[in-house]
Amino acid sequence: MALILLPALTSHAATPPADVQAALPAGQTLLAWEAADLNRDGRPDAIMVSDAKAASEDDGPRLLQVLLRQPDGKLKVAVRTQRAVMCRQCGGVFGDPFDGIQTQAGGFTLLHYGGSNWRWRADFRFAWSRRDQTWQLVAVDSLSYHTSDPDQQKQQHARPPRDFGLINLAGFDYENWQGRGQR
Repeated sequence: MALILLPALTSHAATPPADVQAALPAGQTLLAWEAADLNRDGRPDAIMVSDAKAASEDDGPRLLQVLLRQPDGKLKVAVRTQRAVMCRQCGGVFGDPFDGIQTQAGGFTLLHYGGSNWRWRADFRFAWSRRDQTWQLVAVDSLSYHTSDPDQQKQQHARPPRDFGLINLAGFDYENWQGRGQR
């Protein structure tokens, strides 16, 4: 099974609704957002990624927020983390590696792509846990290849509990997940 290296087409480019924009912290620029039922309660939730507007913070952390729709219709921040989305400079010569968000019922995938002559892709998939009432890392799919021979791809598929244990979104770190988590 080959992973296809295409830019993410799922992240909204359009201006989000006012209730999603209201969750954007001061000093942050919205990079991507999606609306979906992220906790399987039948209500449309939202997920957003933003980063600092200031040029001096060019390599600063990106903020990922998951917003849950409450019974009264309002959005409430359920998870906020700065370690789930790679920084602007983390893609090497290729540039900003953040490639978007794909949503699924009860979850989402954070897409990253970067490199130079050696290209790589790392997709982190999270799913809602009814038992723990949060999103947990359920899959990491990655590949790499040299641009001189793109048909020779090295693929890796990491799954719990073999490659990592229980990792909640709030405790996830894109640089430090392998072999981590309670087993």
